[in-house]
This record gives sequence, structure tokens and C-alpha cells, in this order.
Amino acid sequence: MNTQTRVVIATVLSLLVFIGYDYFFMPKPQHIADKNITVQTAVQDRAKQRELQPAGAAAGSEVSTKPVERTQPVETALADVIATVETSNARIEFDGLGRISQMYLKDRQYRTEEGEELKLFNSPRIPKPLEIRFSDPALNELAFKTPYSVSVSKLDIGTDGPGVILFRQNLDGLIVEKRVTIYPDHHYDVEIKMSEPKPYFISPGVRPDLRIDNYTVHGVMVEEADGTLTIIDDGDAKGTESFRKARIAVAFDRYYATAFYDFEKGMDVVINKDAEENPILFVKGEGNQFTMHGYIGPKEFKILQAIHPELTKIIEFGWFTFIAAPMFKVLMWLHSFIPNWGWTIVALTVLIRILLYPLTYKGMVSMHRLKELAPKIKEIQKKYKGDPQKMNAHMMELYKKHKANPLGGCLPMILQIPVFFAIYRVLLNAIELKGAPWILWIDDLSVMDPYYVLPILMGASMWLHQRVTPNNFTDPMQEKIFKWLPVIFTFFFVTFPAGLVLYWLTNNIFSVAQQLLINRMLEKHKKAE
Repeated sequence: MNTQTRVVIATVLSLLVFIGYDYFFMPKPQHIADKNITVQTAVQDRAKQRELQPAGAAAGSEVSTKPVERTQPVETALADVIATVETSNARIEFDGLGRISQMYLKDRQYRTEEGEELKLFNSPRIPKPLEIRFSDPALNELAFKTPYSVSVSKLDIGTDGPGVILFRQNLDGLIVEKRVTIYPDHHYDVEIKMSEPKPYFISPGVRPDLRIDNYTVHGVMVEEADGTLTIIDDGDAKGTESFRKARIAVAFDRYYATAFYDFEKGMDVVINKDAEENPILFVKGEGNQFTMHGYIGPKEFKILQAIHPELTKIIEFGWFTFIAAPMFKVLMWLHSFIPNWGWTIVALTVLIRILLYPLTYKGMVSMHRLKELAPKIKEIQKKYKGDPQKMNAHMMELYKKHKANPLGGCLPMILQIPVFFAIYRVLLNAIELKGAPWILWIDDLSVMDPYYVLPILMGASMWLHQRVTPNNFTDPMQEKIFKWLPVIFTFFFVTFPAGLVLYWLTNNIFSVAQQLLINRMLEKHKKAE
């Protein structure tokens, strides 16, 4: 195969890998319940579905996940809101079981298209954050029929300090107290006290269900004691996973998360599964008194960094995290100087082009040399058409004589594929881009261009790059395929977030400029000879 064949194959294969990964490996979208679903409907749905309860034989025993059927539904009264916490940018509601039943985000960045406050949970799935389940089935049934009393029904938290709510439940003499200290940034401390030790589990809740798509990971993530990150996607849970002394246990969708964490003592975590094999997190309680930390809200880097730097691991970028995570930090650093996220993406693209310049320069020079050798290559192919071995031998001798690398043109392209995947993940998962405008009609970089202008410009820039790039096509079919790639990529990018298309458009523009510059340099060098 000549170099142009390799370029075509490399480009097409990268496109197929990209599409195939999204189709076969990314979680499929799940049905999200209507945002106007009533509490009564949620209760009825819960009564119909089979619920799984973590079970342990006794305190101190190995954590297990034996399924237990619940025979009675949660009473409607227990779903009523008994306490509300107001912060400057959110409202958190607690139900009769002392759980976080709903969280509303007030900031304009998170509001719905209708301008309403964004609800973090839209489906009736359980467990809810701070839900307690006992290993003893009889005690567990009683717990789900007995409402908590609450120390205060409404709490306003300023920017200076936290607020405290105390929930109390009497289970035929077993007193359960749940003390929740909530901070303005929506991280919280929870302290569980029991009048006598009983084995139980507490959950950070099922993941939020606001942004579920084929392009982002959603499920649960556990950071183990040794720092290993284990991710279980929705639909892949076995229901038998357990982790000793885990540091983080988080359920998440594209932009939002609900998490428990303990970086000092660690937590014993078990993972159940629901009827659709979606993972559900539980943490084992210990003794009469048990304390841990939690967070609920958007996966925003600055918020998580301020709470604890280790919490930024909640922002996960998939396979290419090792490249994407540093790239995301560079993006955040650039934004500290450039307030507009669109221009920040442009600046990041320029920076990447500068770093990759030596690689792309060699590739462009190699392509230019191969173009000059195209007539001689065709002559060799025609002369030794019936003898592939001699043809390859003479072509290799030609390459060697003129110091041309047949892989020089496509190798830089292949090496840049991981960079593209990494920036793809960064721009797709960064909640900072949600609701962030660029210029003119682009008022949200996290969603597709409503007028398709950016994808069309991107396709046009790709076509222009082909026009100024030297080529040595020897097969008319290869040339036709290569010329159709801008059209294919244009349709492929139509539904991508505007921020990602902006990156690729900027990258193409600088590629064209760089190619024109190198073409001029090589022409001057050729005339000088």
C-alpha cells in the first residue's frame, strides 16, 4: 500500500472506531420519567418493583449483597417533604424517611429551557441519598413504615457557615438518629447514632438522571483503598461487587453526582443492582455511631477542588483520562485568564497545535516529498505491475534515495487520535460549558449548534485543508473516498456539542495556515537548490 492508501485507511478506521465505541461500549440512553410525575405515582411504581437490600449476618462480618424482597410499599406520608434546606443556589428537600428526596439548582446555568429550576432527580428510582436499610428484614420493614421526626422543618444556610438538621426514628425501642450538617457548597457530614448496634447500610442514592446519552459514561465509581478507580456502567452491575476501605463512592450522570467519601478511615462499600442491572451503592454502617461525608450536586471542578482536591476524581473522562485530565486542568488554567469559554477552547487548540508542531511538520514535509515522487512511483507501479516483490523493492529504494518516509504522512495523524479523543471527552463532560456562551448565536457550548453553522464551516475547512495538502493519489477510487471525508465528518459532527466542533474547526484552520506556510517554505527551498 502506498502512503495515501494508509492515510485513507487510518482516517476511516479512526472514524469507525469512534462510532463503534459509542455504539457498542457506551451506555444506552434510559427512559427518564416525566418531570411532572407526582409523588403518588412514584410510590405506586416503587410498590410494583423488586427492591434489593444489602444484608450482613452480623456487625463486623463480611459485607454481602443477598437480595431480600420487601413485601410492603413505602407509605405515601413518608414521601412527603418534612424538611427543606435553602442555600444561595439550591434547595434540598428531605422526606419522611430522612432522605434527600429532591434537589433543585437555582443558578441560571442549570435552569431548564423553560427557565425553571433544575431538578436533580426525575425518576422514582430508589434508594434516595441517606436512605438506611437494615440487614434484619423485619427491622427493615418496620423502618420503612416509621416516619422520622425532624428538629427543624426549614433551614436557610448563608455563605458563612453550615446548618444542622437532626432526624430521629423510634423502631420499637431502637432509637435511630441521623444528624446532617449541610454546607453552602452542598457537601455534608452525616452522623448516625443507634441506641444499640444493628447491622445496616446507608446509600448515597441512585445517580441523578438529567443528562443520559450514548456519549458519556453514567453509573457508579469507587476509588479503592490503593487509589484504583473502578467504574461500573449502568446495565453492567453484577450485584456482588464489594470494596474494603474505599475512599470515594459516587453515582453520577454526565454532569451531576451524589457521593460519599472518607479519605481517612475509608468505607466498606457494596454494590447492588436493580432489575435493569444498574449499580446501586451502599456503605456499611459500624457500631452505635458512624460518621461519613457526602456531596450532592454538579460535577464542577472548582466546587469539588474547594471541598477536597481528591474529589475532583469524580470528573471522569473514560479511556483517555490520563491525557484528558491534564488537558482539562490546562483548560481551567486558561479560563482563569480568558473569561469566555469559547475563546478558551480556541486558546487550548492553539496550544495543542504548538505542542504537536514538530510532529505535524515532519508529516507535512513527508507528504510534500511523496508528492514530488508521485510520477516516479506511478512509473514503478506500471513497470512492475505483475511482480509485487520487485515493485516494493524499487519503491523502498526510491524512498531511501530521496529520504522520504512512506509512513510520515499518516503516522502524525494516527498519533493525534488519542489527543482528539481526550479533548472530545473534556469538552463533552465539562459542566462548566453548560450554558456558557461564545459569540453571536452560540449561547451554550455544551449543546449542538442550532443552525449547523459550525459543522458546515468545519467541513469546509477540512475540504480546504485537503486542497492545500500535497497528495500522491494513484488510485481514482481512493481519491474519491478521500474527497468525501469532509462531507462524512460534517454529518458526523452535526449533533456534537458546539464546543467540540469549535475545537475541530479551529484545529482545521490552523492546519490550513500551517500547511500553506510549509508549502511556501519548501517551494523556496526547492528554488534555492
